[in-house]
Parts: sequence; C-alpha cells; structure tokens
Amino acid sequence: MQDQLREFVLNSLKEMNYDVSEVTGDTDLGPAGLDLESLALADLAVQVEDAYGLKFGDDDMEALALMTLDEFTGTLAARLSTQDAAAGTAV
Repeated sequence: MQDQLREFVLNSLKEMNYDVSEVTGDTDLGPAGLDLESLALADLAVQVEDAYGLKFGDDDMEALALMTLDEFTGTLAARLSTQDAAAGTAV
C-alpha cells in the first residue's frame, strides 16, 4: 500500500509542476527538500483526501512539512489501515 501511495504522491507533485526526478524516500516535503509551501501542502492533502477519503486537520498540515516522503506515505498507509479496520467493524 505504501508504494501505491508513494506513486500517487509523486504523480500529484508532478501535476503540481514539482520536479520529482531526484526525490527519494528520504526527501523532506518541507524547506529542506521539496520546499512545498503551505498552499502546495494543502493542495496535496486535498488530493489525498479526494482519492483515499482521509481527512487532515490543522495540526496534520504543520506536521506534513516536517516529514520525508517515506514518513508521509507511511503515515497515510497507517491511517488507511486504521480506517479500513474501523469500517470493517462498523456493521
């Protein structure tokens, strides 16, 4: 699942005109790496919300800028697993 999420995030960033040719899992999303500004992070979050049904709060947005690509996709995968587990028990 994390590989699928990584591909989705990289494709989203390409569509947002970011050069991801040298991006690795250790690349920071914030100033030390891709340098995504708050608007770009919000755009990425909305794309993830639309595609996967995850919601991000204000605290989440601040934390995103401090994450690497692998940390971000790992967090998304964990949230999706939790969400899927909760949906499976909510009958």
